[in-house]
Amino acid sequence: MAEISASEVARLRKTTGAGMMDCKKALQESEGDFDKAIEIIRKKGQALANKRADREAGEGVVLAKVSNDGTYGAMIVLNCETDFVAKNDNFVAFATSILDKAIEVKPASLDDLKNASIDNITISAKLIEQIGIIGEKLDLSGFDAIKAEAVQAYIHPGNKLATLVGFTKAGVDKQVYKDVSMQVAAMSPVAVDKDDVPEKIKQQELEIGMEQARREGKPEAMLDKIAQGKLAKFFKESTLLNQEYIKDNKQTIRDYLKSIDKDLSVTAFKRITLNN
Repeated sequence: MAEISASEVARLRKTTGAGMMDCKKALQESEGDFDKAIEIIRKKGQALANKRADREAGEGVVLAKVSNDGTYGAMIVLNCETDFVAKNDNFVAFATSILDKAIEVKPASLDDLKNASIDNITISAKLIEQIGIIGEKLDLSGFDAIKAEAVQAYIHPGNKLATLVGFTKAGVDKQVYKDVSMQVAAMSPVAVDKDDVPEKIKQQELEIGMEQARREGKPEAMLDKIAQGKLAKFFKESTLLNQEYIKDNKQTIRDYLKSIDKDLSVTAFKRITLNN
């Protein structure tokens, strides 16, 4: 058996993130061949991934970040099996490395992100490698992004909820951007404005409103008018620009933004929770 030095073990550990004993065993098995040792660790991950394929990965983290120039934001969901792993610094660091890659390459889809490379292997392969190291099923289940003149990211404490919001103007006090991002996190709007609400949702709300009024014994001739009123209330409560500002319910988010700058508004937002 080849003599394995501590420096070789440390180098392999730095390259793969695997534990010291796993690195030493891999180097011993490969008779000191560094590249073969890496492959052994990755094969261990694949074997464990196959074994745990039917496990539920219901824990994990949701992270969001903005590019250095502030015009692009990305968010990811990385799942694992237990909250213990989700809170582990190494797991969060791995998730952050994926998010950093998303900011760098600006992928068009989740699949494109999985095909991007970290440490000269694809993220999909890196996930399998990490399964062997961590010992739990991992799944990169979510990715979304926004481009705008200014983008703000917000991660709710605990890493289970994150938002991205795009704005029409850069150069505004960042607290304003953050306030709106926190509004999205707290109030979970369905669209930016009423015109952005999908027609299917509008029709569902109208039908619900008419059925409620009918059950309340309202005259048939008034059902449509009542339903339209309930739809207007839905727009006020569920569209971002028309919602009451959580820090000052005497004004809407639209009013708040206009009070800062008459040309300031929201172009888009994304909101992801761990289990949505």
